Amino acid sequence: MTEKKAGKKSNVLAFTTGKRKRAIARAWFRKGQGTVRINFVPLELFKNEIARMTISEPLVLAGDAWKGLEINVNVKGGGIMGQAEAARQAIAKGLVQKNPDLRQKFMEYDRNLLISDPRRTEPHKPPRSSQGPRRAKQKSKR
Repeated sequence: MTEKKAGKKSNVLAFTTGKRKRAIARAWFRKGQGTVRINFVPLELFKNEIARMTISEPLVLAGDAWKGLEINVNVKGGGIMGQAEAARQAIAKGLVQKNPDLRQKFMEYDRNLLISDPRRTEPHKPPRSSQGPRRAKQKSKR
């Protein structure tokens, strides 16, 4: 590892992860001017508006608590909304690490901000695996 990279990692204030379905988000918190980047794209330039609003929920709830932080989130896997909810969870967990008073506010608003949802899709079963896990052959009454 070069000195430049080693120095960059040393000023990390917090590191958190968030998960939703197949999406995994990793968030780094550093001192900064209040910028939020998702996969190196500033949150303001994020294309999907609903996903952008989902990601910004913990920031809105926290008020000005995040203004002195630079938040970088790396998300992979899953779909657009799964990634947005994973990033939202990672950001919320980091904000709670920095300011434990926010925990109660986040839990009252939405428990999924801090606690991962364990539900996963059921694997498809053999004979008719393309239709789904519990689909049976249609029966005729006459």
